[in-house]
Amino acid sequence: MSEDSTPTRWPGLTRRRLLTRAGAAGALGGAVMLGGREALGGPPPAAAPPVLPDPGLYCRLRTASGNAANMTVGSVDHARNGFDPVRLLTDFDGGEVSTDRSGRTVREYRFTAVAKEIEVAPDVFFPAWTYNERVPGPTIRATEGDRIRIHFANGSEHPHTIHFHGMHPASMDGVPGAGEVYPGDEFTYDFIAEPFGTHLYHCHSLPLKNHIHRGLYGAFIVDPLQGRPEANEMVMVLNGFDTNFDGENEVYAVNTVAFAYAERPIQIQAGQLQRAHVVNVTEFDPINSIHLHANFFNVYRSGTSLEPSEFVDVISFMQAERHMLEFAYREPGRFMFHAHQAEFVELGWMSFFEVI
Repeated sequence: MSEDSTPTRWPGLTRRRLLTRAGAAGALGGAVMLGGREALGGPPPAAAPPVLPDPGLYCRLRTASGNAANMTVGSVDHARNGFDPVRLLTDFDGGEVSTDRSGRTVREYRFTAVAKEIEVAPDVFFPAWTYNERVPGPTIRATEGDRIRIHFANGSEHPHTIHFHGMHPASMDGVPGAGEVYPGDEFTYDFIAEPFGTHLYHCHSLPLKNHIHRGLYGAFIVDPLQGRPEANEMVMVLNGFDTNFDGENEVYAVNTVAFAYAERPIQIQAGQLQRAHVVNVTEFDPINSIHLHANFFNVYRSGTSLEPSEFVDVISFMQAERHMLEFAYREPGRFMFHAHQAEFVELGWMSFFEVI
């Protein structure tokens, strides 16, 4: 593709087509491509479904520090998107902070819903609905007992809400009839942040699956009053994109961009405690997961406990399920982490930690 070419929207792109060239060789983390006949040693059999045209080879095999991994051809223009998955990892938003008459901390936020085309893989674009022009929306962070005020303006052509997982009055529930905002209107959600934990928010307008799938969601972190041990913290929102609107996702990702952390591994320090707030908002698939290579992690289910519930290396998530994971790597090296559904791995949910 030349620099002057218009990016392809892939009107015929389906995940079945993407997987045609990977074939049965798609072992987890294995040396398999999503495009390129050389991965299969020749052209596909005559009976195989149609594949992407040669100019659109979607993924190719690359090798990083001796580890074979799925990667995309080309790079996503993060500046055009207006957000960068690497920065989203640690972009916690504490809002505008003040104190009310009782001495309670008040955190105020301004959200606007707007439609925006985003690039979810190189030259693969998606007509998203966004909070503040990013997917996922801002990561709201507060301490248990803080007062939260979200001033929400709807700059789109559809009704939208912000529904928070947590405790709040019925009038603040962010559902049709209680905080739904029509195009051009505004509403302020006002509630106390509780309980502490790793939570989320999302649009609850109907049809619900459309509003969530299109990108109206984000993480909501409430810290306990007593705090937690010092750690390097990050937010990982698991999501997927049905680029041709057939009810099946063609792209899977952490924080929206396919293979974002395979292209640019997440750098962490050996021996340092890592705390990952992992939130699943994947639509059209009943379950997602995360698996760390060569390590185990402590699970704090929904982040609502100060003590871990289990010590494992893989955990599954239903939609809206979320967990806080803590781990540390002893030695330097490059370590994979990914979904434990092979198809998700092949279509973008593959990542690395670069342990320094």
